[in-house]
Amino acid sequence: MTATPLRCGWCAASPHYTAYHDHEWGFPVTDDRRLFEKICLEGFQSGLSWLTILNKREGFRAAFAQFEPAAMARFDEQDVQRLLADASIVRHRGKIEAALNNARRAQELLQEFPSLAAYFWRFEPAPGSRPEKLTPDVLRTLTTSPEAIALAKDLKKRGWKFVGPTTAYAFMQAMGLVNDHVEGCIARGPALAARAALQVPR
Repeated sequence: MTATPLRCGWCAASPHYTAYHDHEWGFPVTDDRRLFEKICLEGFQSGLSWLTILNKREGFRAAFAQFEPAAMARFDEQDVQRLLADASIVRHRGKIEAALNNARRAQELLQEFPSLAAYFWRFEPAPGSRPEKLTPDVLRTLTTSPEAIALAKDLKKRGWKFVGPTTAYAFMQAMGLVNDHVEGCIARGPALAARAALQVPR
């Protein structure tokens, strides 16, 4: 009998979730649109499960102009009303307005940094600050970090919303700024290799 490959326990709820774990979560991302999409979707996740958001991700992309910050920055109250009526997304006025606000703040950030990636990757932790061995028990305790707290604080200072330390850390986990695949997980090695090959944007 072939043994079942080891994966992080949180991804077992559905094949969609497993595919996300195997091919996306923890792999380094430097594409500005994907980074902005994820920080927005992490805000929408607040109080909900990530699987709920993942199942609606295509609906979110269609509703929010594929998360292109420049396009979203032009959304107005008519767009807010449209989004509040769209059952394919999470219809929460505060979160919708926060996403549009953050698109405008992202445009401001791009006046200071060459890319959103160059900004976000400044908060990657030093390798020595990470747990020596990432077990499921250790992973359950990792809800934030000094770097995530610093990122959340800096974003808040710049006027971003729905980006607290826990949200910032979940963003860092998903976008590969940290590799929180547990020891022995089939995706841990490939994610580490992708990070080793990455030229960090500056």
